[in-house]
Amino acid sequence: MRNSSQLSPAPAQSRRIDSVDLLRGVIMILMALDHTRDYIGNPNASPTNLATTTAALFFTRWVTHVCAPTFSLLTGVGAFLMLRRKTTREVSWFLFTRGVWLIVLEATVMRFLWQFNVDYHVTFLTVLWGLGWSMIVLSALVHLPIPGVATIAIAVISLQNLTDHVAEPSSGVLRVLGTILFRQGALVARPGTFVFTAYPIVAWSAIMALGFALGPVFTWDAPRRRRFLTQAGLAAVALFIVLRAINGYGDPRPWSVQGTSMFTVLSYLNVTKQPPSLFFVLMTIGPGLLFLAAFDSYTPRLLRPVVTIGRVPMFYFVAHVLVIHLIATVEAAIRYHSVAMVTQSPTPDQFPFAQPPGWPASLPWVYAAWILAVLLLYPCCKWYARYKATHTAVWLSYL
Repeated sequence: MRNSSQLSPAPAQSRRIDSVDLLRGVIMILMALDHTRDYIGNPNASPTNLATTTAALFFTRWVTHVCAPTFSLLTGVGAFLMLRRKTTREVSWFLFTRGVWLIVLEATVMRFLWQFNVDYHVTFLTVLWGLGWSMIVLSALVHLPIPGVATIAIAVISLQNLTDHVAEPSSGVLRVLGTILFRQGALVARPGTFVFTAYPIVAWSAIMALGFALGPVFTWDAPRRRRFLTQAGLAAVALFIVLRAINGYGDPRPWSVQGTSMFTVLSYLNVTKQPPSLFFVLMTIGPGLLFLAAFDSYTPRLLRPVVTIGRVPMFYFVAHVLVIHLIATVEAAIRYHSVAMVTQSPTPDQFPFAQPPGWPASLPWVYAAWILAVLLLYPCCKWYARYKATHTAVWLSYL
């Protein structure tokens, strides 16, 4: 593979990679399920607490684990593919500016859409925060040779669990830096102001960098590309199965035999997302690579709407929080004759809003609300995808 810094822009290529857009669309749709559960279900009922969860609730959460790491990986792939039409310097500048934009968007527009207020009593910095900082990091890494980027990414992903049992500084600048870089936690926690960062920068940046290093694969001929993606995906899944069975290094939370076979399986699959452990990355990225291989050259007609959603992920992300929150607002107005509960900042343990007694819906209703949200979002995505494909304004590359 050539040094990415030596690549000059090739003639513009308008043809998108459908398999990438399809996987991105699947990710966006599944992501909405998790956020619908936050609003319509009971966010305080932890799906991964084996003492209180059910198998249905666990798998409702587990299936959405693929979203963040696979989306981050594909963002890295997309950054590499930009080198077909831009210089390395231009790609670096785009990643930096878009990263800053996503961080600002997280703290302003998205905060409002999550809570429908601007009092800033409670602020959660979530996926756009993580993606934004990862892009900023990648804006520097793109100047390195591809093997160097791959080495850094694999080293961070493989070795980060060495810090599993390192004590976190209790206060001061080191605690804040540690929270931002290595683990999720509160940046500010004082009366009237609570700021929580959910996506540690180092681990998530490594996944995006891995995607950038994977990018050249998508310039290969189809048979070679499918063969590599299949082999890499199977290797990742096999490593997860074997290493997780050994129950040693790779995740701070070992699995254990439970009261039933089903819950033993749940314990085995219950790996750590924040920060993403080695096992979490293998468990999610492996199936993602297999998906890309399976749909490399053919997209069933039935899945074309999913491709459409995958072509406008940023638009969908912003809109889906608005739509789901509006569904919750309508429900509050009908059931409680008030929308105050869905427009006020909650306490940190009740995010995204303080649910009144009797609010949480059962899983079937959560799924029904999720399907409704996706159906409402699709026409908007279809319109925006068509608009974006026929216009060239610079701002379109940021939404």
